[in-house]
Amino acid sequence: MVVGDFAVEVETLVIGAGPGGYVAAIRAAQLGQKVTIVEKENLGGVCLNVGCIPSKALIAAGHKYHDATNSEDMGITVGNVSLDFSKVQKWKSSVVNKLTGGVEALLKGNKVDIVRGEAFFVDENTVRIMDEKSSQTYKFNNCIIATGSRPIELPAFKWSKRVISSTGALALEEVPKKMIVIGGGYIGVELGSAYANLGTELTILEGGKQVLPGFEKQMSQLVTKRLKNNGAEIFTNALAQGVEETANGVKVTAEIKGETKTFEADYVLVTVGRRPNTEELGLEQAGIEMTDRGLVKVDKQCKTSVNGIFAIGDIVDGPALAHKASYEGKVAAEVISGHPAEVDYLAIPAVVFSGPELASVGLTEAEAKEAGYEVIVSKFPFAANGRALSLNETDGFMKMVTRKEDGLVLGVQIAGLNASDMISEACVAIEAGMTAEDIAMTIHAHPSLGEITMETAEVAIGMPIHIVK
Repeated sequence: MVVGDFAVEVETLVIGAGPGGYVAAIRAAQLGQKVTIVEKENLGGVCLNVGCIPSKALIAAGHKYHDATNSEDMGITVGNVSLDFSKVQKWKSSVVNKLTGGVEALLKGNKVDIVRGEAFFVDENTVRIMDEKSSQTYKFNNCIIATGSRPIELPAFKWSKRVISSTGALALEEVPKKMIVIGGGYIGVELGSAYANLGTELTILEGGKQVLPGFEKQMSQLVTKRLKNNGAEIFTNALAQGVEETANGVKVTAEIKGETKTFEADYVLVTVGRRPNTEELGLEQAGIEMTDRGLVKVDKQCKTSVNGIFAIGDIVDGPALAHKASYEGKVAAEVISGHPAEVDYLAIPAVVFSGPELASVGLTEAEAKEAGYEVIVSKFPFAANGRALSLNETDGFMKMVTRKEDGLVLGVQIAGLNASDMISEACVAIEAGMTAEDIAMTIHAHPSLGEITMETAEVAIGMPIHIVK
């Protein structure tokens, strides 16, 4: 049934209300545009509903439970620690609801019209938005596509009650006694670590040479060590072949070093990457050019091949990160408003909320050398920092890559407690073109983990205080 005989005309249409879409909508509205945003599921997208936020809530609960049962070194012995996982899930949901409710309030507060439904392109400036009961045509002057991505489903591991994606892992009603994770990337390691902290016997099957292949080996090794100390089994160069579901669990077969092995567990979590949500939008109807990987081709202003249509986030090239999507959303909104904005990916931080946390921004040592830089590589251990010692969190280090000729900060890698927060200073330093001396001469609060950044910069200029050169 068609509700309207005539198309609704809108100035700027945003398709998808995840961290890319809702941010783009708000910024466009702030710049004076009349904005309509369409979302077929939940405001906040994957990130707020079944991704970044709920996973970090679960990770935090896991840390608290683990600390409650493993603080003897600090003289703290807790009696019978109990876990009510239904309450954990209820608390996690309350966090999600607060944030998604906040997104709706922000959109309405910025006078963004919210339309529920699924958008399908009719031509280069028209979409049809459909829900279960009706459909309506919308004509737009400008459109920002921000439809995100979804977990990749393997042919030999079809989704079921026992074969689950990250979404399923976040919605479990009980803590599994045993869990197998296929894929040792950041999603598998984060969720696997969370459940391991809650008492799950964890097995990780990673096809590459190491878990967290996007990070330097020394950083990944710290996470591997912590996982193994927590009882996890980790198999690298492991090719998962298939799964057999039983009455109460799964049997997974995998080829490891030429030998076929079988693993049993309550669930198998498959985290082998994500696929862009571009197939069911009718992009071909609008004439939008795509890559062989199903991504939308865009330029430095997030413009597609069709005038007036922009694309951001997981459906364009680059890492599938919420903060990258938000950044691109702001750029697209500014370009539509006539500003000379364009993307600059000089400092996109990558973070893993593992134990210990990992974070990286800019160039690694290998990347800097490959790019032709002559560099100084400086390192400072968490174990030499007073705050880390007082928190009993001494695993880890900061590594700073600087240009030898002038000390320009090219990249920073951190493995350790609160690396996810500490990396922001490094992002600012790289964006601002700061040198190691600039950071070393900046007064940092004592005692704090932030001093590690200053101390690493002091190593870079050859004058460390708290380690012997």
